[in-house]
Amino acid sequence: MAKKTQRRLPRRKEEFTYHGYKIEDLQQMGMSELLPLMPARIRRRVNRGFSPGHDKLLREIREDKERIRTHLRDMIILPEMVGKTIEIHDGKDFVPVEIQPEAVFHYLGEFALTRHRVSHGSAGIGATRSSKFVPLK
Repeated sequence: MAKKTQRRLPRRKEEFTYHGYKIEDLQQMGMSELLPLMPARIRRRVNRGFSPGHDKLLREIREDKERIRTHLRDMIILPEMVGKTIEIHDGKDFVPVEIQPEAVFHYLGEFALTRHRVSHGSAGIGATRSSKFVPLK
């Protein structure tokens, strides 16, 4: 028998769904309709209420401000934030993050990492005892 060559089709990007709801459906829902869909920790946080800083950030997002910068790494990503670009503070700089549908009900801080890879240079003259005897070029 001749061996069949199987042609691979390009992977089709499917539309995002969360618990069977499309992102457009989630954006149309009110907070009371979203609560049963949320994970337990997020649902508890929303039930207890947002702080004034979180309310201010939500107001800025709803007003469609062009540049949104925040230190609130513990803010929950709601469906209404999808498609916006928010600059999140990582401890040193503001990292621009475009909110994707897959990020719904996660925290902003998960997308702006606070620790970076360190790349050390080579040792200079006087850095170690042995480098004292390295001839200069």
